[in-house]
Parts: sequence; C-alpha cells; structure tokens
Amino acid sequence: MNLHLKAHGPKSHGLDGTLVDPDWPPLTLDELRPILARFPDLGEPTQILSASPRPFSAAGVVAVRSDRDKNQRVFVKRHHRAVRNREGLLEEHRFLAHLLAHGAAVPRVFVSTTGETAIESGEWAYEVHEIPPGIDLYEDAISWTPFRSADHARSAGAALARLHVAAQNFDAPRRQPRPLVAGLTIFAGNNPAVALKRYLAARPSLASHKAVHSCAEQAVELLSPFHAELAPLLYSLTPLWTHNDLHASNLFWSDAALETDHVAHATAIIDFGLADRTNAVHDIAHAIERNIVEWLALVDEPARPEEVPIHLDHLVALLDGYESVRPLTDEESAALAPMTALCHAEFALSEADYFLGVLHSDERAAMAYDGWIVGHARWFRSQAGSKLLGVLRNRAAARSKPRPNQGTDHS
Repeated sequence: MNLHLKAHGPKSHGLDGTLVDPDWPPLTLDELRPILARFPDLGEPTQILSASPRPFSAAGVVAVRSDRDKNQRVFVKRHHRAVRNREGLLEEHRFLAHLLAHGAAVPRVFVSTTGETAIESGEWAYEVHEIPPGIDLYEDAISWTPFRSADHARSAGAALARLHVAAQNFDAPRRQPRPLVAGLTIFAGNNPAVALKRYLAARPSLASHKAVHSCAEQAVELLSPFHAELAPLLYSLTPLWTHNDLHASNLFWSDAALETDHVAHATAIIDFGLADRTNAVHDIAHAIERNIVEWLALVDEPARPEEVPIHLDHLVALLDGYESVRPLTDEESAALAPMTALCHAEFALSEADYFLGVLHSDERAAMAYDGWIVGHARWFRSQAGSKLLGVLRNRAAARSKPRPNQGTDHS
C-alpha cells in the first residue's frame, strides 16, 4: 500500500501510463485533523498509509484512532472545487446512498456531526469513505490495462449487473455540466452535431477553443455510422444512473488468487466520480472500453491501429458474468456494439474541459481532444476496431436465431 509514498513523494498516473508528479498537493495530517474533527466517531488521523495514484484529485488511505477503535482506516479524497464542489459531490453521494439502501456492494460515505457528507474548506472539497471488504488488488493499474484473468472479467461483469439492479428507481436528473463526468448527451438523440454544439457552449473552456471544435466535429463525423446504428435502438434503453468507469482498479477483490480452483472475486465497486444518468448499455460499453482495449499502445503507435491489443476472451467473460445476473434484452445487446464505439467521446471532451479549464494545460488537453476523441474514433473505423465490434454484433445476432427444437407452432 506504500508504493506511492516513497521519499521523493507520491506519484500519479500520467497520460502515457508512466508515473509522474501529481497535479494536486498530497494530503497531510495537519490538513486532515480539522476535517476529520467533524467526524468525531472516526477519531484522530494518525498516519497516511497510502496515496492514490489517480490524477484528478488527492486521496489516500488514512489510519484513524478513536476510543472505540484504535485501528480504523478510512479513505479521504480532496478535490479542487473547480472540479467537485459540495453540490457536485452530493450528486454522487445521493446515488451511493440509494445503492447501499438497495443492497449494492459500495462503500459508505461518512456523515459529519452537521449531517454533511461533502466538506468544503477554502478552495477544496473533501469526502470521507469507509474502506470496503476485500483488497485493492489493482491499486496501481491504470485504465486501458487488462484484467489479470478472464475469471476476473467475469466477476467484474456480474458486479456491474448487480449494481444496475440496485440502481433501478433512482430518479435523480442528469448531472449539471462539470468536468470529468462520463455522460451521454451528444449521441443520445437524433442530431449529434447539434448536441455537440450545446455541449461545447455550456463549457466556457471549450466554447471558444477552435481546435476542440475542429477535433470534436471530426470525431462526430467519423462516428456517424455508429450513431446511425444506435439511433433506432435508443428508445428502448431505459434511463439509469450508472458508474461509467468500471475498470479493474475501481473494484475491491476478495484476494489475489488466480488458481483455477479458487479465483478472486469482486467484493465492492468504488469511485463514482464519473457517474451520471445514462443507461445500462452505456455503462457496459465503458467497462469494455476501459478493460478490453489497450489504448496506450495507440499513443505509442498511432499509425498502427492493428497493433493495439484486444482481449476478446475477457470481453466474452465480462458479458457472460453480467448476463448471469441481469440478461440483456435483444435491443440492449444490439446497441452494445455502436455504444462501445461512441461512449468514450463525451468523457474525452470532459477531460479536455478539465485540462483547459482547471489545469490550463493545452498540451494535455490536446491528448484528449485529438489523441483520444479523434484517435479512438478513427480506430473504431479500422479493421482492428471492426474486429471488436464484430464480436459484439455476432453475439447480438445469435440471440435472435431460433434455438434447437424451437420453431413455429402451426397447430
């Protein structure tokens, strides 16, 4: 757990998968004492046990000591208020509370003596979570790196399905425009070009940025065949609040076992920062996009899309695990291929908004609005992308074929 607390200070995940200096100063015990004093049941922070390598905030596991519990640990996350203010965090916390009330395996958010789960202090906003059962097996894994096994993929799919079952009847509206949210608005209707203009206009850092507009419009054009495939199915996709970032590192696991007679299983889903009101297919598509395609290879070799590794055995296992809990409808299954091609574009724009509007880094924003939005869209039009989508289309087509001994009753 101390990998990122070396003498030279904590590191975070860079855009190319390397460890880099973090954008946000690490948590300190001095800053945490007055924050955790608002949670008297938790007690005094005594040690920061680990620093999260995730780049968009400062977070870590903190040891706390109280009269009732000398050895408790909590997870504390600090956001700049330009990224997540109190209201932004409460959008996530209300969803978590609903999930917990309906039996989902997600961490509890602690409540202060004044009834708050989101604490603002100066330019920062804090949240304090319990640490769920299990181990953080993929603590150092970044998005776009694979599961360790197909069995892990299967367990992750089942965990996501259980989350979707628990999320039913959570009727909160779509989130307000803010950075780092994986929503579904641009491709949710009949005219993505118009929806894109609305999306950009609502975000000042993107609204007048010519390169963002040019790349986003290029991506929408590249993705237009997939939207045409999805559009007739959109009506059948029930709105649902979803996680939108189910990577192996956002799961806790029972243990590290990989043996065939005993394989670790997912015990909890964490990190709901990208959650929004989308639909189940959108969430599954993000899980595919995050875990099945090793996109970092495209950063190194953008002209060689055929060399991007794709883990099709993990893809099948992920979907089998999901459908063991919540079978897809025929329409959902048919929508999954085009949604997988489309789902990342809006989050990549949201990342560009973060890089431009919060970090003021055009260099890093360009990786999002050019390398990811355009690069990923172009990849899905390549032979390699067609191979992945073909597996999903074939899986959907097989559902509609008559089963053995299944025929028309002429009696």
